[in-house]
Amino acid sequence: MLVLVDLDDTLCNTWEAGKRTILRAVPFLVRRGKLRALLYLLVAKYRGLEDSERLHTLDLHELVEELFGRIYPEITEKELVELSTFVENHFFRHLRLYDDAVPFLEGIKELGARVVLITDSSTNWQRKKLEVLGIMDYFDDVIISGETGHSKFESHNFRLALKRFPDKEVYVVGDRDETDMAGARAIGAVGILVRRGYFSGKRVRNADYIVGNLLEALEVIKREHQARAQA
Repeated sequence: MLVLVDLDDTLCNTWEAGKRTILRAVPFLVRRGKLRALLYLLVAKYRGLEDSERLHTLDLHELVEELFGRIYPEITEKELVELSTFVENHFFRHLRLYDDAVPFLEGIKELGARVVLITDSSTNWQRKKLEVLGIMDYFDDVIISGETGHSKFESHNFRLALKRFPDKEVYVVGDRDETDMAGARAIGAVGILVRRGYFSGKRVRNADYIVGNLLEALEVIKREHQARAQA
């Protein structure tokens, strides 16, 4: 059995941590006279960037540079570093594993599954999350878009995981239909969508199952595994 798992908003509260960081950034931006940036964040104009494949391979500093460079073409490198440091410090203060993350990971390991994390963003940013969250040892492999050069809008990273760990029984667990569930469909895996986080209100087209949390996802995997064993 092979289980491919997403990180952000599946195992940990990335969107919630981001929202709290944005709130903390309000007085920070006001003190520095960055009112255009404040307006940009408050009206959520960044939502227009969520489907940009390139943004899914950037690290934190590059993301800050991309966003604030759009608003302030004249911004200096010193200001960008200051903003990046502020965002990183406050983000990691609020980053937490969901309560069901460890029981889920332990449960699928008890089933004898290989577990591969497939996540977007840069190597440094995602590996720091894993270090802070303390879950690296649960994974047989970690595939990050910043390392492969392919985001999860493509099927490349899902196919790469299957190439490294060939198996006929494959599950993909994630929070985004356009990436995680589309990737599951592309490789013939069972797609289990966890409805939470930033994309929880999006329309679902590709998932085989929709669940409310990771413990429900674990039960789906157990049922599917048992049914295959009895077939």
